[in-house]
Amino acid sequence: QVQLEEFGGGSVQPGGSLRLSCTISGDIDRTTSLGWFRKPPGKAREGVATLRKGEAQYRASVQGRFTISTDSTKNTLYLQMNNLGPEDSAMYYCAAGRNVSPLAGLNAPGNMEYWGKGTQVTISS
Repeated sequence: QVQLEEFGGGSVQPGGSLRLSCTISGDIDRTTSLGWFRKPPGKAREGVATLRKGEAQYRASVQGRFTISTDSTKNTLYLQMNNLGPEDSAMYYCAAGRNVSPLAGLNAPGNMEYWGKGTQVTISS
């Protein structure tokens, strides 16, 4: 079992930054991809960024603005978000998937096995 809990959501103005954190507990092995996903209002859940063994994949619209990383213990997953825009407003979730590649997880959130409860990010002037 894997437990995940997100922190760091909030409301910022366009152009601002936020860093999301996700604490991870449980059995994470070398086959497990970790990732950030979001569900904008009225839209389907979508992949934002995924990571496994140093390989990161990003949604095209966040490439160059968002960075996914872990701490040295791999117990915390981060998402640094810069130059935020209204289109980034969503509920953000962290997730883990065993035997899932970062690209497969990014493109099909249903491949991820474990999910946190989410943290809200709102971009508004």
